[in-house]
Amino acid sequence: QVQLVESGGGLVQAGGSLRLSCQASGSIFSINTRGWYRQAPGKQRELVVTITNGGTTNYASSVKGRFTISRDNAKNTVYLQMNSLSPEDTAVYYCNAVRVSGTRRYDYWGQGTQVTVSS
Repeated sequence: QVQLVESGGGLVQAGGSLRLSCQASGSIFSINTRGWYRQAPGKQRELVVTITNGGTTNYASSVKGRFTISRDNAKNTVYLQMNSLSPEDTAVYYCNAVRVSGTRRYDYWGQGTQVTVSS
């Protein structure tokens, strides 16, 4: 099992910045990919960005150039630096970890952290 704990959400004005953190514990050696997803009210959860163990990143087009994922392997933590925030970025942000075993995929999720961007 993998446990994920997020922190860093909050309220910010448009144009501002926030940094989210997600610390993993448990069977972290088995994780293949880490990432962030978000879910706005009335919408489906969507990909924000993922990063593989090899460092390959995949950003949603809506955040490319504004958001940056990074990680500190010594702390088992990934970060999401969010700049130039707009009200459209308002959502609950979820940390994600993926373990692939053979043909099976296991997703682990954090509890979510609210990000609210005021206009």
